[in-house]
Amino acid sequence: MHVVSSLPHAVRSDEHFWIPMSDGVRLAARMWRPTSSDATPVPAVLEYIPYRRRDLTAVRDSQHHPYIAGHGYACVRVDLRGTGDSEGVLVDEYLEREQQDAEEVLAWLADQPWCDGSTSMLGLSWGGFAALQVAARQPPSLGTIVISSFTDDRYGDDFHYMGGCLLSDNLAEAGTMFAFGTCPPDPAVVGESWRDMWRERLEATEPWVLEWLRHQRRDDYWRHASVCDDYTDVRCPVLASSGWADGYSNAVLRVLENLDVPSRGLIGPWSHRYPHMGVPGPAIGYLQEVVRWLDHWLKGEENGVDEGPSLWAWMQDSVPPSTSYQERPGRWVREDAWPSPGIERTGLPLARYRIGAPGEKVSAESLTLRSPLTTGQFAGKWASYNAPPDLPYDQREEDGGSLVFDSDVLTEDVEILGEAEVELELSVTEPVAMVAARLCDVAPDGSATRVTFGLLNLTHRDGHETPRAMEPGERCRVKVTLNGVAQVFPAGHRIRLSLSTSYWPLAWPPPRPVLMTVHPEGSTLHLPVRPVPEDEELHPQPFGEPEGTPQIETARRETPDHRWTVQRDMVDTRSSLEIVKDGGILHFEDIDLDVGRRAYELYESVADDFTSARGRSTWTMRFARGDWSTRTETHTSLECTETEFRVYATLDAFEGDERIFSRQWSESVPRDHI
Repeated sequence: MHVVSSLPHAVRSDEHFWIPMSDGVRLAARMWRPTSSDATPVPAVLEYIPYRRRDLTAVRDSQHHPYIAGHGYACVRVDLRGTGDSEGVLVDEYLEREQQDAEEVLAWLADQPWCDGSTSMLGLSWGGFAALQVAARQPPSLGTIVISSFTDDRYGDDFHYMGGCLLSDNLAEAGTMFAFGTCPPDPAVVGESWRDMWRERLEATEPWVLEWLRHQRRDDYWRHASVCDDYTDVRCPVLASSGWADGYSNAVLRVLENLDVPSRGLIGPWSHRYPHMGVPGPAIGYLQEVVRWLDHWLKGEENGVDEGPSLWAWMQDSVPPSTSYQERPGRWVREDAWPSPGIERTGLPLARYRIGAPGEKVSAESLTLRSPLTTGQFAGKWASYNAPPDLPYDQREEDGGSLVFDSDVLTEDVEILGEAEVELELSVTEPVAMVAARLCDVAPDGSATRVTFGLLNLTHRDGHETPRAMEPGERCRVKVTLNGVAQVFPAGHRIRLSLSTSYWPLAWPPPRPVLMTVHPEGSTLHLPVRPVPEDEELHPQPFGEPEGTPQIETARRETPDHRWTVQRDMVDTRSSLEIVKDGGILHFEDIDLDVGRRAYELYESVADDFTSARGRSTWTMRFARGDWSTRTETHTSLECTETEFRVYATLDAFEGDERIFSRQWSESVPRDHI
């Protein structure tokens, strides 16, 4: 990243101030704004997240908020109620109170003498969710939003459920918020009240995974704040981005298709990162694009951002399988409208272990499969966070437990852009079953790189609101939608479709092993083929180089430790995936604070005992300055029987070496067609 030290406006930083809410709670905020804004007010840009503005996001914030402020904006970072140094408690995500707070924050900002009355929201992940959800509430000052790695559908396209299947990230991310939501505020900011505030948080906490498991179908809990239920609620322009290695790229395509406001989409090869910090690369000059977008919609500058293509997408070239890439080769392609009239939905019939040509008559011979529970150990994370390497590995071992359909060797390149879909005629032997579909690029040497995948809980074949058990042995037709992607399958390679009846530990397995029968004569793979226009202009780099302001000074006190280990014990037939994400101890020079965070995840199962599947998430968070030292230890375990999920959790908080709080949970939640 190119570090920019000279900006159009000199910037002042207000490290801490309070924003009052209507119920008396105060939210902690930090701001960067032009020094000239005292005399010449500017628009305000809000980032509103629960991830601690003074430490956990401070390095990242220091690289983009001062940059945007230096281009004429008041950039404000607010800790959600009950997080960081903000008062109150945080008991779940995206609640009505959270969105009311955001509206009150925007109104407060618009009313300040240094603000010209117009506002925007910017954010990645939770911040992107929050911005889109608040935009649907139409606060009067909000002129535009800039969102990355977000969703418009909280049930159908988030880390909780995918195709009606329970994702293991539902446990992992619940563990993350169990840890983040129980951290203490900083005494240097809130004073002697820090213990009372911390105690209030600890006593109000419940493992969020319990609430998320209580809603295993798409009910009112998930409809709340799901913008896809009525896109017309969003009335301001939207700049949306994500990456193909992320879990949230589909939402970019959906908002482009459904929003009735000026909107632009940008999808690169990245994981769960802002595009100017994008890994796998290439990262881009995203902040320049953000400034241009804000300049047009908040300041009225005619700079052409409203005239560009609807979508810029990174068309990925073929690569060997790997759990991590620094760069993804490819090129930028543009689509002036989305859905693109240039995309051809091509139906390829499934034959016996083959993908046929369009219109080909195929064999009626059925195929059967019962996948071993280990199918999925090399799937990587639902969304790549890139620490430790968490992309899918060579899929050949996964294919050993799958039905595999290969195309003929390609005689010319095939490019796809958008969502592939698999239409299957099948039957199963159990009332609750799932199917995982993977699309792979198979090289001449046989190595298989996963391009995209999709899941379907077969009891959700008619929708996610009212699941319906399968009738064992009865043939039915289902559609499995795969995540959107842009990919080149080169000449000399093959396209592979792989189907499995489990995909653990990425998704929770069904209650019992399932024998699935697929009838190829009623099954089709639909690809979004993008013929390359003969006159297509090449866009090797339509964006500038990544830019940002200098990051704050930090020092390592302990070395990070990241591990991702797959193990199989041939004595007790136990298989496991162990993930360690240990950031060591990081010292923040400006506030003289030591911060440590360590996450540990374990997913294991025994042989083909589907009730042996178990996941664990354990976090340790540490904050210290001088004689002040705190630590929280959180543990969540998710187990199952054929009829219920069982959650075991513990929370321990320490001041120095003294444990000042401890609580345990042991609860069961019935399985609801999962």
